[in-house]
Amino acid sequence: MKRLLPPLLFFACLAAIAILHLLYPVRHTGMHYIAGPVFLALGAALTVLSGRRFHQLETNIKTFDAPDKFVTEGFFRFTRNPMYLGFTFMLFGAAALSGALSTLAPVLLFFLAANFWYIPFEERMMEEKFGADYLAYRQKVRRWI
Repeated sequence: MKRLLPPLLFFACLAAIAILHLLYPVRHTGMHYIAGPVFLALGAALTVLSGRRFHQLETNIKTFDAPDKFVTEGFFRFTRNPMYLGFTFMLFGAAALSGALSTLAPVLLFFLAANFWYIPFEERMMEEKFGADYLAYRQKVRRWI
């Protein structure tokens, strides 16, 4: 599973959304033409700007490599995982735009993988490396939103 980095899973889920939209276009009603672009834009902003901040600080962004800096600024003031949140928002936006209920399955898959595999792995590494500072941050800032 270490080879399946979050961006790869994101693109696999995005492809699954497109395939499910074609194969099982069970329609839902609502404001999906408004919600879709909003979630896509918000998710892209969270992901890109948070990733850019990592690059500016010259810190590791790869999930399974050891952390080298403790980032608590930018979107990290509001969520401990803005990039995962951004990926999830973008997938939800794509699913909403498709208008098909079946396309929500890959969104759920990504969320579950992030929440129960990627994030706990990163949290253990952060706690080992940054100790009490990270634990205090965890008490103040939520995992998602």
